[in-house]
Amino acid sequence: MKPYSHLLEPLDLGFTQLKNRVVMGSMHIGLEDRFYNYPKLAAYFAERAKGGVGLMITGGISPNRQGWLLPAGGTMNTLADAINHRLVTHAVHRHGGKILMQILHSGRYGYQPFVVSSSPIKSPISMFKPRALSDKEIWSTISDFGRCAKLAKYAGYDGIEIMGSEGYLLNQFLSTHVNQRTDRWGGPIENRMRIAVEIVKAIRKSAGEKFIISFRLSMLDLVHNGNTMAEVITIAKALEQAGITLLNTGIGWHEARIPTIVTSVPRAAFADITAEVKKHVSVPVIASNRINMPQTAEAILAECKADLIQMARPLLADPEWVNKVATNRIDEINTCIACNQACLDHAFENKRGTCLVNPRAGYETELVYVKTRKPRRIAVVGGGVAGMTAATVAAGRGHQVTLFEANTDVGGQFNLAKVIPGKEEFHETIRYYKTMLKKNGVEVRLGTRINREQLEREGYDDVIIATGIAPRALKLAGAELPNVLTYPEVLRGAPVGQRVAVIGAGGIGFDVSEYLLHNPAIPQPQPLADWQREWGLDPQPNYDSEGGMVRPQVHAPYRQIYLLQRKTTPVGAGLGKTSGWVHRAQLKKHGVRMLRSVTYDAITPEGLWITVDGQSQLLRVDTIVVCAGQESVRELMPAAGEQLGARYHLIGGASLAAELDAKRAIREGAELAARL
Repeated sequence: MKPYSHLLEPLDLGFTQLKNRVVMGSMHIGLEDRFYNYPKLAAYFAERAKGGVGLMITGGISPNRQGWLLPAGGTMNTLADAINHRLVTHAVHRHGGKILMQILHSGRYGYQPFVVSSSPIKSPISMFKPRALSDKEIWSTISDFGRCAKLAKYAGYDGIEIMGSEGYLLNQFLSTHVNQRTDRWGGPIENRMRIAVEIVKAIRKSAGEKFIISFRLSMLDLVHNGNTMAEVITIAKALEQAGITLLNTGIGWHEARIPTIVTSVPRAAFADITAEVKKHVSVPVIASNRINMPQTAEAILAECKADLIQMARPLLADPEWVNKVATNRIDEINTCIACNQACLDHAFENKRGTCLVNPRAGYETELVYVKTRKPRRIAVVGGGVAGMTAATVAAGRGHQVTLFEANTDVGGQFNLAKVIPGKEEFHETIRYYKTMLKKNGVEVRLGTRINREQLEREGYDDVIIATGIAPRALKLAGAELPNVLTYPEVLRGAPVGQRVAVIGAGGIGFDVSEYLLHNPAIPQPQPLADWQREWGLDPQPNYDSEGGMVRPQVHAPYRQIYLLQRKTTPVGAGLGKTSGWVHRAQLKKHGVRMLRSVTYDAITPEGLWITVDGQSQLLRVDTIVVCAGQESVRELMPAAGEQLGARYHLIGGASLAAELDAKRAIREGAELAARL
């Protein structure tokens, strides 16, 4: 058989055919809510259709005002709405793809004052308390879904997806976590699922038989009073009987306190859940969550755990993912590292979504890599992600590029990040860049610490300074003692004692703390069974525990750690919006003592003297690790007004050292290379 034959096999749905088993899942990128952004949205989807994706699903579109995620959010309830959407559907069909519009009613998750739900129970992620829908309003909502689907068909969509997971309105009816009703819409599962079943019937009636209806069902709620697998299967069977075409996997509510998609979640962690449901239905079932490489996707299909594979963020990272699989160019895949920094974090901050490793995502009409008519000789100094991005984009546009790296390998700070437990995906980014440097003909000179005189002597037209950062020196009595280490020294394997104080509680301080908690005897990446025990997931696919949760079994911490910061704000407050809670929970449950408003007084052989709340105390620790900021390395940058032969440009950490922002560094490298 050909490599990835299951992944690339067409799927016959009877009235239509999908050209492969890859589904681009729904992801709100902030272009859906305003009609004037639809040309950009069309370009975004067109690029993925051109890249070979068989089926795509839009970000959530509301069927009515009560369902808005945001005030005046994306809605489909008039002909004018449908006409705007034709830009998107035509762009996808032009490249042979198929696309569904996701109908999403936010319920109590809406950030607007009209929110409604099954019961008047406020959610922890919205300031507005919902009112309970009346019986009449429920039937009106069902009708709105039907009208929305009919308009979607008029707009040219191949079908719709009903959002019934992640804690949105239909999930709020399906689960007693929110549904406290005593009428025909509450109580036993047969009542709680009534609204979902009636919506499917209404859509099938309004849109006809030759129209794809996908239902994204929460197969694992991960909240208290969540459904059991028996209840999930009951719902799935009823949805099939009501007329769905596809059954998609949803995992966890947004308010769940168990991670489902961050980078520390093992790959395909929930495939067995999907497989359990698949045993009980005959419609094609879609697997999802933390599937980012073709080897993983192919194995799921080959083992008959699912019929299709859904990926959202991986197709932000690389719109050519499917074409690269089809031509066996796996090393060229720009792998999603599940960082959430530019996609989900942006979505929950009301910013346009994009991708840390692919800044063109969502900016296809603005960040354009056009072949140059005037090739230039360009030197890039520094082989971190900023420098590698600038080098590969510039070379891909036709420039002659030389990359200088003082160390014996490229990767920069990603070489430190990849050793953090749960961040093993960072290996993939380094692999990708190495492949693209070679493919684009970049001359790479490793172990070369070049100076400005040499750069001028070689006669470059442009010099890009991407020399990154150096850890900021600690100005404190005793900082020169041997029990004081910088974070790069620790992450490169320097010996560390059993009692540790980490100075600085930004992202680096949290990473270093997680690294030091790790027992070297435990293999990484973390095996799925260990991860399930640690977070309290029921390991049985046919779980009968509420929401699929059991008591966590947390292993004893490998070291005693103090994580310290000068700031008065809560420790970890500046971490990512959708992933920061995971890091805070990880440290807390492993006994890390997190202290704020700390004044550092002195370091002695006995430990670290600090003052907290006016009280001086000695932390008796063996090692002090300094994560207290960075400084830009920019010695090669000429002074203003200095006359030189080349034009000099500053990007990445060399431009701004704050918090090692890889998202900014990669974007700066790409934008500069696109301009040259």
